[in-house]
Amino acid sequence: MKRPQIEIENMLRAKIIGTATSIVKHESLEKQKLLLAIGLSGDGLRPEGELMLVFDNLGAGVGDMVLISSDGSYTGGVLLGTRVTPARWGVVGIIDKRPLETSDISQEVNNQTD
Repeated sequence: MKRPQIEIENMLRAKIIGTATSIVKHESLEKQKLLLAIGLSGDGLRPEGELMLVFDNLGAGVGDMVLISSDGSYTGGVLLGTRVTPARWGVVGIIDKRPLETSDISQEVNNQTD
């Protein structure tokens, strides 16, 4: 069965640097984990920008590199199940490995063929 294609806009690579708790939440965030994230530079190595409060239902944790989105139709409508939410940023993916540079790929291929 083919999955429907979903377009997500306004994405940013970020690193989770902490957790957040709240005793009062909007009903759309009742069962959501809240995390603190900071955007990363284009190469993914340096923090860049301000801290952001993001919600997560994928299981990200402190130290994880993630892909976050502020696309309201996706983060609210798809991830939270409602477009009526104050949430702006949501985790849409957990990055398990930093992309390899071209020279790293060549080295890896050479190592596998030796």
